[in-house]
Amino acid sequence: MKIEKNKVVELCYELVVDGEVADKTTKERPLDYIHGTGMLLEKFEKNVEGLEPGGKFSFTLTPAEGYGEVDPDRIIDLPKEAFEVNGQIQEDLLVPGTTVPLLNGRGQVIPGKVLEVSEKSVKMDLNSPMAGKTLNFSGEIVSVREATEKELKEGLHGENVHQCHCGGGHGEGCGHEGGCHGDGDGCCGHGEGHHEGGCCHEGEGHGEGCCHEGEGHKEGCCGHGEGHHEGGCCHGEKDK
Repeated sequence: MKIEKNKVVELCYELVVDGEVADKTTKERPLDYIHGTGMLLEKFEKNVEGLEPGGKFSFTLTPAEGYGEVDPDRIIDLPKEAFEVNGQIQEDLLVPGTTVPLLNGRGQVIPGKVLEVSEKSVKMDLNSPMAGKTLNFSGEIVSVREATEKELKEGLHGENVHQCHCGGGHGEGCGHEGGCHGDGDGCCGHGEGHHEGGCCHEGEGHGEGCCHEGEGHKEGCCGHGEGHHEGGCCHGEKDK
């Protein structure tokens, strides 16, 4: 069966950026997605379309085809109060180099990297880690099948039920588009720790929300509860 619209695809890949492996999945833990539904970057999907299980691929995406160039307008200052949970500022998250999940006014998760911390504010970089990067992909198609009606309606992993636009990650990456993947955030795929990037749902049984970028990026609070790909809150983590 060939890859075409509404087919569920499993593939393993390796992403090389600036001469180093930035992300990868394996046959044992492949990336899975529904083709043609906007879960991955448009050019990524075009490059694997028509392939069958066992088919190999290798292609390069320019920054324009991936996550665009670094946008200085996405480097913002937030008041420390925006990182308050139960009246306490989450100082353990506010460390330069740490990535904190932010929830914008459209309900999309946007990883923000802490650049500087002052007495009253935090400078955050909301650009994708892959902004301005040339993405070199290679890999192999593992399987291709028809998507079920339930998968087409609810999402491959139930993400439409939660009204989460992540795909992800968390994943900011490289193949996913939208949320933890249209703002170019998260890394390609559900492998190597990216399957559990998850969507931030405020509260969600943990009593903790997620940081809101908000309309004007002033609202909301920080959360780092349990929860992964399908609901819950995302964990802030230091870049490796």
